[in-house]
Amino acid sequence: MKIILCGYHWAGCRALDLLLEQATELFVYTHEAPYHVADLMALANARNIRFSCEKISVSNLPFDPDILVSVYYRYIIPGDVINACQQKAINLHPSLLPRYRGCSSLTWAIINGESEVGYSYHYIDETIDTGNILVQQNIPVYDWDTQGSLYYRVMFEALTTLLPVVQKVLAGEPGAPQQGTPSYYKRGAPYGGEIASQWPLEKVARFIRAMTFPPYPEATYQGESVRTLDDFKQLLDRDIP
Repeated sequence: MKIILCGYHWAGCRALDLLLEQATELFVYTHEAPYHVADLMALANARNIRFSCEKISVSNLPFDPDILVSVYYRYIIPGDVINACQQKAINLHPSLLPRYRGCSSLTWAIINGESEVGYSYHYIDETIDTGNILVQQNIPVYDWDTQGSLYYRVMFEALTTLLPVVQKVLAGEPGAPQQGTPSYYKRGAPYGGEIASQWPLEKVARFIRAMTFPPYPEATYQGESVRTLDDFKQLLDRDIP
């Protein structure tokens, strides 16, 4: 089976090792990684797998793939690439679609006080996160979860079902249309990473946890770092005349 993996971060690395169990030929599209992110480019090199940091396009496809798998890839897959895969292109999205389409889905879920999140494997079409669903699973949000802990819990569970999803696609399963009211969040730090003074303390506490994924920037208030609710309260007390 000829597989293209478009991936990044820890999840992309794990997907590579899983897909190697199924592939006769595999090619990776990825991104350069900072020191604190698991490096899919380095892993592909170590596994003797060809890779590219160019944005995927029909002109640079290495072969006609049987399936394309996207896991944390940061570019939109073009329509002509989807067609080259005979529509067998799938994405892992860390939300219960159609809710939280777009970016930072788990971050926003914590901020919004969701009690559960989840993941969705869906077919890729020419709009963002709108394709038919192959598999979804609900995962609880704990009141101690940070962005980091929730991301790893969701993605770990999601990758345990990657290979069965691949088999569904190869068997021609069409998936099911998305059901429910959609929501969408664009790329970028929620609220610019800044706490608003009028928020209730409950939202401030959620926002601090939602921004916690070291060494990425933590929440700020009036330009100062806020790592805990006590930090925020101290800054408030300082501002009281």
